[in-house]
Amino acid sequence: MARNNQMIVGLDIGTTKICAIVGKLNGEEVEIIGIGTHPSEGLRKGVVVNIDSTVESIKKAVHEAELMSGTDIKTVVTGIAGAHIKGFNSHGIIGVKDHEVTAKDVEKVMEAAKAVAIPLDREVVHTLAQEFILDDQDGIKEPVGMSGVRLEVKVHIVTAAVASAQNIVRSCNRAGLEVNDIVLQQIASSEAVLTPEEKELGVVVIDIGGGTTDIAVFANGSICYTASLPLGGNQLTSDIAIGLRTPVAAAEKIKKQYGCAMISLIDHNDTIEVPSVGGRQPRVLSRHILGEIIEPRIEEILELVKREIFKSGFYDQVVSGIVLTGGSSMMPGVEELAETVFELQARAGIPQHVGGLLDIVRSPMYATGVGLLIHGARQANVEGRFSSQDKNLFAKVYARMKNWFAEFF
Repeated sequence: MARNNQMIVGLDIGTTKICAIVGKLNGEEVEIIGIGTHPSEGLRKGVVVNIDSTVESIKKAVHEAELMSGTDIKTVVTGIAGAHIKGFNSHGIIGVKDHEVTAKDVEKVMEAAKAVAIPLDREVVHTLAQEFILDDQDGIKEPVGMSGVRLEVKVHIVTAAVASAQNIVRSCNRAGLEVNDIVLQQIASSEAVLTPEEKELGVVVIDIGGGTTDIAVFANGSICYTASLPLGGNQLTSDIAIGLRTPVAAAEKIKKQYGCAMISLIDHNDTIEVPSVGGRQPRVLSRHILGEIIEPRIEEILELVKREIFKSGFYDQVVSGIVLTGGSSMMPGVEELAETVFELQARAGIPQHVGGLLDIVRSPMYATGVGLLIHGARQANVEGRFSSQDKNLFAKVYARMKNWFAEFF
């Protein structure tokens, strides 16, 4: 059992920002005691492309979190994202010895479900049980102790490119941190923003980040589909820079200050000052011109997400609607546009299920970081893996991931 006052750190390594959130375990609850953020340099579309720049960004975000929380950060739970992420559903079946399901039977049937052909350059990140079936009785969430002869399980398996995951871990190691676990970012976001009722009725989490848009579909209380699109807020900034003929840094500021995802919500008299390139004088333009650039791009991203959900076959099961997270989802009009595209209810995904400095992280942009913290707390309660006295933290990550580094280092 995990001790009270244990420190847990969620490290969200995103394309546009690095965010370290420090939590203290207080019984079953996590209390946030510190946060540090720094612009991300060295990542492109969720994947590390420059380790040195990534390391420096991580160090600065972690240092800020250490100052705020008054603690030394040595171990983190971090996320992984990118177009290299692939998810699929699988099925396993075993015979039950002595006709009573034990924890060992559950472990065996999960292993049977994972017995699928996976390319050598990929590794399993998550094997998530959707439901157990015992002698044709389906819908079982916890089969241990039940009687039966045949045990089946339906699972969702998430795989990642080995090299991409290694580069994330290596960046953390070079920043002086040990990685306690790696979690798919949209799954982490789901931990922070969804309610059990939404998961049961069916819901889609759309995490619109800087470099990627990540998707997680839940139905009947379990995750059933994950996907990632290589589009995000950075493409939007690029469109604005080209459309308004302004530097990228200025386009980012304009997007954050004046951006709106629906032209119908913009006042006809609104204007914006747009810096020019090459030392020319700034120009004053109608805000409607900005809206005409932003709305089609956001609509395109949402339409691609809709196509992915249709492809999954679970669209009809999404009764609760859409939950939007990520920094790019904070733009005015995104919720309304999502409701128009999906013809479903949409809401902003505000982090919950934690205590402490909650007001600081009450924004969709912190959903992944808070979710990583919640995931870490759950593992600490189950296995006590976050003890600072544990000399095998690094090995434990790779025991679950089948020694990824064995072939490469």
